[in-house]
Amino acid sequence: MKLSTKGRYGLRAMIDLAQYGGEDPVSIASIAARQRISENYLEQLIAKLRRAGLVKGLRGAGGGYLLSRPPEEVSVGDILRALEGNLNPVECPGLAGDGGCDGADLCVAKYVWKRINESVNRTVDEMKLCDLVKESRRVQEERENLHPHGIE
Repeated sequence: MKLSTKGRYGLRAMIDLAQYGGEDPVSIASIAARQRISENYLEQLIAKLRRAGLVKGLRGAGGGYLLSRPPEEVSVGDILRALEGNLNPVECPGLAGDGGCDGADLCVAKYVWKRINESVNRTVDEMKLCDLVKESRRVQEERENLHPHGIE
């Protein structure tokens, strides 16, 4: 399975939003600057995340974006599916059960593809946005401890 920049950048944006948001909305410009993502591209990603109900926008002075649900309730799978669509690494017509494959009744390989698909989906569904925020903070603290004055 290979994720596009939509999935990779969108996940980074959601982690940023969870980390720097909270009660106050976060601007596209601030996310773009911290994550080194083009504002125009980020707007497209945020639009998809809004349509999926993962973020909400606030207009006006001091406006920006907030998570629609607490980070504990948002899985990596929710985010990636909103941006990438189906996450199954193997598309097998025999798994659909609609007669889309002539050899499905005799094919044993479809059980391999089914387990791979289930494993990928289970993994991204078990990972929550709050876990990634904690990991991000841990990595930042570790980096600051190694380079306390910002000198590398």
